[in-house]
Amino acid sequence: MRVTAVWAVSTLTMLVLAGALPDFQLQSDDGDTITKTAFTAAWGAGAFGLLSALVWPVLVRSLLIVPALVLGALVFFLNGSLLLIALRLIPDGRGDAAPETAVVVAAVMSAVASATSTALAVRDDEAYRRRLSRLADRRRRRGRSPGPAEPGRDGPPGTVFLQLDGVGHDVLVKAAADGFMPTVAGWLADSSGHRLTPWRTDWSSQTGASQLAILHGSNHDVPAFRWYEKETRAVMVSSRPASALEMQRRAIRRTHDGGLLTVDGASRGNLFSGGAGQLALVLSMAARRGKGRRSRAGYFAYFSDPANATRTALSFVAEVFREIGQSTRARARKVTPRIKRGGLYPFIRAFATVVERDVVVAAVLGDMFAGRTAVYADLVAYDEVAHHSGPHSRDAEKVLLRLDRSLALIAKIADHTPRAYRIVLLSDHGQSLGETFAGKYGLTLKDLVRAGCGLPVPRRAQRTRSASEARDAVRIALHRPVEGQQDEHPAKLSDPIVLASGNLGLISFPDIEGRATREQIERRHPALLSTLANHPGIGFLLVGGEDGSVVLGPGGEEVPVAELTDGEGPLAGFGTGAADAVRRTDTFPHVADVMVNSMYDPATGTVHAFEEQIGSHGGLGGEQSRPFLLWPRGLTDPLDIVAAETAEGAPPPPGGGLVGAEAVHRVLTRWLRESSGPQVPVRAEGFAGAGPADEPFPADTPVPAKPPVPTEAPVPTEAPVPDGPETTA
Repeated sequence: MRVTAVWAVSTLTMLVLAGALPDFQLQSDDGDTITKTAFTAAWGAGAFGLLSALVWPVLVRSLLIVPALVLGALVFFLNGSLLLIALRLIPDGRGDAAPETAVVVAAVMSAVASATSTALAVRDDEAYRRRLSRLADRRRRRGRSPGPAEPGRDGPPGTVFLQLDGVGHDVLVKAAADGFMPTVAGWLADSSGHRLTPWRTDWSSQTGASQLAILHGSNHDVPAFRWYEKETRAVMVSSRPASALEMQRRAIRRTHDGGLLTVDGASRGNLFSGGAGQLALVLSMAARRGKGRRSRAGYFAYFSDPANATRTALSFVAEVFREIGQSTRARARKVTPRIKRGGLYPFIRAFATVVERDVVVAAVLGDMFAGRTAVYADLVAYDEVAHHSGPHSRDAEKVLLRLDRSLALIAKIADHTPRAYRIVLLSDHGQSLGETFAGKYGLTLKDLVRAGCGLPVPRRAQRTRSASEARDAVRIALHRPVEGQQDEHPAKLSDPIVLASGNLGLISFPDIEGRATREQIERRHPALLSTLANHPGIGFLLVGGEDGSVVLGPGGEEVPVAELTDGEGPLAGFGTGAADAVRRTDTFPHVADVMVNSMYDPATGTVHAFEEQIGSHGGLGGEQSRPFLLWPRGLTDPLDIVAAETAEGAPPPPGGGLVGAEAVHRVLTRWLRESSGPQVPVRAEGFAGAGPADEPFPADTPVPAKPPVPTEAPVPTEAPVPDGPETTA
């Protein structure tokens, strides 16, 4: 395809030059039709291309003994000679040019063909890999051997953690089996390759809660993607830089540990830093002031390389048209469930699936060439597409295919890096399919709450804006403020605040101090709780009470939280561990007055999101709570780590297995310790963010009290991503 495209561009160039230069012709003396002239140009361009590919290398080799200055002058005349030969090969002698004109035409055509070929090749992952491999080989040929500060190929390996945002365990297994992820399939099939296990999320099955715990060891008091805090009258949103920064500070203060990446680590494309010294596109850092602290600086560094800019720009345009075509086809075929995908969404999707992917992957490759010890990167492409197209849709499967190519590129690059690398693949949550709550029942959760409170309800259901990390990332990249939702702040304190996080809803009464009890709510709004609990689109409610919290279900079911059991009562069908997940959330200081989980049908695996998403996550029910962990053989099995913790006195996880994002953090920390030595926690009085709640986050965080680690080796200046405060070479 690349050869055909170059041939077409060369033909067009030859036609333009024939029209502009008087001594260059592609027609007979009597003139020809446009079709005949175009055929002549195509013939001449093809002949010139073949001669350039076959004869030119031989000519250059035979002239290596010629002095450089003489060879430089000969190049133009030899190239012109090849063009004259190519014109002689055109049937009927229709091509002709003066010798001096032939030199000009040959030079222009060679430049255009080279530029076209390069522009197309930069979209080719294999060509991109060869380019980076040549850079590494050039570095080794310069005779630079690893010094005492570099581990080298025989030293302790580094670890690359790649998070496939939103990819559930079952989706990964099916994609590998169906050929959409051949790299993953190869890892699983190889007896010396990787091993796979699912793990269970907390009640809040979304990136904010999961990634915070994975990187910083705690997601305590993160009840949802967004929640209301009465003492400050503010809504915390995981994808807002200020909220992400505060969440990170609270986690560090609770754990007394800087994070997973505090030893020679890099954080790429994440919501949180993980304590890394090297940062690019980290959302929590976008809220900080100062040079080199802006999240979008990673984009500037990446696009300063023209090859990167060309590669990504072409893919971006292709992705926009791909989304338009796919959404048009879905409407024509009346695919259900379906939501609107117009407006700016095609560009937001292209940003998530192309721009963020390319920038993050390039940064990871730079980290590997630099020999960093631990790298954690988040690839959000699948999550964004699955929200709008469905987690099992053909659109989402094609995104997985392209993500697999990125994994293959990273794996191949690992063969050329100055130190060996282990690649760990994981996800933060899955996604559950289902028609939206508003689409199914004709009203939003907010409308239902207002009706239960006896408040006016709009005649037409209003759309609930979906939680989109990619949408906020676009605004940050463009240096635009992240806007909040208008319905998150009521006009009156007496109005309830209703927030959505996938199929999890949160209701707060801002004029009731502290957490509202069931008795307070029923005295004020007698019909609200029964209206919600008995609605067919709602599975269960969690509400506080004077004698303890209770879970309410349809038909007047109510069970004290302390007596909850899996598979019974309101939680019947929600799976193993649901009771413990609800009990844990009930202890959070900022749990909502009423927590609402949508219905879940175990037979079909469907839920009803309270946002505009047909693939959703955020609560309990189905594949959203079942992400995966894929690790190379040779590392300790996560279940063995859990068993060892239980033997040391930790409570066993309900139902067994790997439960909760905090458990995943302990596993990843163990794996880093196995190859790089112990990770020393930060002292309470010395770690960043240990001050009082209103203390600003220190500008120099994180500063972990760690043993000295080897510094990284310099990277060749030709490396694909320029070095900078938030990127690596």
